[in-house]
Amino acid sequence: MDGRFAMWRNRHPVFHYNGFRVAQEPGLLRLRWDFAIDHLCEFHPETVVFTENLHILNDPNGVVARRIAFALGLVEAISYWKCVCPPEVLVHCGAIAPEDVAWWKRLWLGGLGEFFYRNGIETNEADFVCLRSDFSEAAAEQSAPFRSGAVRTLVPVGGGKDSCVTLELLRAAGTPLMGFAVNDQPARGATFAAAGFAPKQMLRAKRTIDPALLRLNTEGYWNGHTPFSAVVAFLGLYCAHLVGAENIVLSNEASADEASVPGTEVNHQYSKSYAFEQDMNRYIGEYFGLPLCYFSLLRPFHELQIACRFAALPQFHAGFRSCNVGSKANAWCGRCAKCLFVWLMLSPFLSQKELVRIFGSDLGAKPSLAEELRGLLGLRCTKPFECVGTVEEARAALTLTLLRFEQMGESPPPLLQAAPPECRLTPERCAGLLRDFRAVHAVPQEFETALERMKAFVGEIAGVAGA
Repeated sequence: MDGRFAMWRNRHPVFHYNGFRVAQEPGLLRLRWDFAIDHLCEFHPETVVFTENLHILNDPNGVVARRIAFALGLVEAISYWKCVCPPEVLVHCGAIAPEDVAWWKRLWLGGLGEFFYRNGIETNEADFVCLRSDFSEAAAEQSAPFRSGAVRTLVPVGGGKDSCVTLELLRAAGTPLMGFAVNDQPARGATFAAAGFAPKQMLRAKRTIDPALLRLNTEGYWNGHTPFSAVVAFLGLYCAHLVGAENIVLSNEASADEASVPGTEVNHQYSKSYAFEQDMNRYIGEYFGLPLCYFSLLRPFHELQIACRFAALPQFHAGFRSCNVGSKANAWCGRCAKCLFVWLMLSPFLSQKELVRIFGSDLGAKPSLAEELRGLLGLRCTKPFECVGTVEEARAALTLTLLRFEQMGESPPPLLQAAPPECRLTPERCAGLLRDFRAVHAVPQEFETALERMKAFVGEIAGVAGA
């Protein structure tokens, strides 16, 4: 156990959630939260929602909108709480029912699982924090009836291959939609345009971290992974409410459920998991009372299946990006586990020339990536702490790529050629994985056409793989 955990919790016993506000300004909405940690610092993070070209149907400062903004603050608070992990969180600006306390503690603990693991902090749901409110709620204010918009579907666009596949499936099904991007990056606009949508169909938001937290990080206070997808979830919910959308369609795959540390519940992708998706849906209905469905269109599919479909969509290949290291430069760094994973998933389906064109270099010729490959193949005690697929999928991609080169009578990439033989699967198992569609998901019936289209395409590829 890191000794700082007990020391800092003793020195800074309470994290305060003091307030929040929603201000309407020309062309934008400004959301601000006020946090403080005893004997340390105050924080005032902000998020701006740009409202040009938006037809706002539901009051941004109405009863439901403010409840969502308050809840979004409880997600934002995670980033600030974690710098010293105070044992108590005291909320002064909103009421939290006992059943909601359990809901929030589950999100905080699951979303911080990687943070606790990597910092050597041993804790549990009962003990890591006490969340309580001293807010006295006034008589319930009547909320205005929810007004539905002409466009009922909001799609978060991350700029990676997964959201590209979702956009293409919905476009092909003729589903009217609005894109949603947090902290705009070139890849998000490029992939949205490549899917055939106009810039005015994208709802944009900008989230900023309080510089005070960044200063504390440079002074040695804790930093680390937080559940950013949960921020996107609640901010997306706020925006969906504004425009009257009834569906938030995600691009999270079945693979997101696999733990980053085998045998534990530590999952880098917790807030992309099916468990969180189910929790979010329940909370939307029970706490906000909204007729809105929060689901992933790609939940029935694995990363390998999604890569298979994406490889056949060349319109996205030049613009998509998934590398966190190179995100600010809109580039693939070519050195990290995420770059290697995406390269590995696409290798069975694209030529080496096409892969070099996408990534800017030949990742298969880089011995420096050997250790990252071992992590993807399950040869280390943890998977890389990135949004990557399962160990079995990585081994299937390795196998399919090696088989492809064997059939062409050519030498495979040196990086893959050096992989241990025990990491190879049978061709039959690879084909089975491509056919393996998850039956448990939350995709509504009205989106079944898009699912069937995806299943049909991947099924054809599976037939070839198993031949």
